[in-house]
Amino acid sequence: MIVTVTPNPSVDRTIEIDLLRRGEVHRATGGRVDPGGKGVNVSRALAANGHPTVAVQPSGGAEGSRLAALLAPEGVAVLPVPIAGSVRSNVTVVEPDGTTTKFNEAGPTLSADEVDALARAAVSAASRASWVVGSGSLPLGAPADFYAGLARRLRTTSARVAIDTSGRPLAEAVAAAPDLLKPNAEELAELTSAHLGTLADVVKAAQGLRDRGVGAVLVSLGADGALLVEGDAVLHAHAAVDLVRSTVGAGDATLAGFLAGGAHGAGALRTAVAYGAGAVRLPGSAMPQPGDLNLDAVVVDTEPDLDRPLPEGKAR
Repeated sequence: MIVTVTPNPSVDRTIEIDLLRRGEVHRATGGRVDPGGKGVNVSRALAANGHPTVAVQPSGGAEGSRLAALLAPEGVAVLPVPIAGSVRSNVTVVEPDGTTTKFNEAGPTLSADEVDALARAAVSAASRASWVVGSGSLPLGAPADFYAGLARRLRTTSARVAIDTSGRPLAEAVAAAPDLLKPNAEELAELTSAHLGTLADVVKAAQGLRDRGVGAVLVSLGADGALLVEGDAVLHAHAAVDLVRSTVGAGDATLAGFLAGGAHGAGALRTAVAYGAGAVRLPGSAMPQPGDLNLDAVVVDTEPDLDRPLPEGKAR
């Protein structure tokens, strides 16, 4: 079983339009409402493909109740942690070419007791888990080292720890030496203060994290797939996508696929990229189901061309 911890979950409304024009009235061509939050999405992708998962998350207000109601038909077991505030609501606007504009609320302010209750719930659930995934932004009231502290608490269990966040919480998490980090290129560049223009730059940055005690680094690269650095191995995988409907949650699907695929080696990386590619073909933050996955379309390079440039916009 895989446990996910989402400190700042959301209810996500996606609106599809022809073209975003500032200051004008738009008529939607489509739309949907989904459960949101990075860890929540990981659980959704796992559940959609038959992998047992439990989502640990704060729950409060009308949106908290709605989030649980949205997750129930997707088969995601929820371990709610009651809070006084209300879960946030986000809006995403998607254009036909896949351009995505997001409006994310800050979310509730958690008390120190609520933050501690969230961590304790995660540790309790971890007694039955192979992995615990800490993922997403932190709500107001949660310390920047929340994920680092969670990783240290989880050392009392047999579960391995994966972290997917950004900014200072990501930097703090490195010091706790989790088993897996899953940054995207921008997050990795910020974390390591490195310019990432080629795969070689990504590998060097990821290896620097491993030198600091991180077990493995899975870097999502958008249209260029994903890169895995673990042990002495450097693997790159990518898949062509003919139609991009939404990139929201694609990185979360990639992480879910990696864990579902065994969290090690070329097979797991292939599954990760198949999940990510399946996600971008779907509207909103819909997660891929078995019929959306095409593992045969994924190319895995065990000796990747390290001079390969990153796609424009991913080299920061």
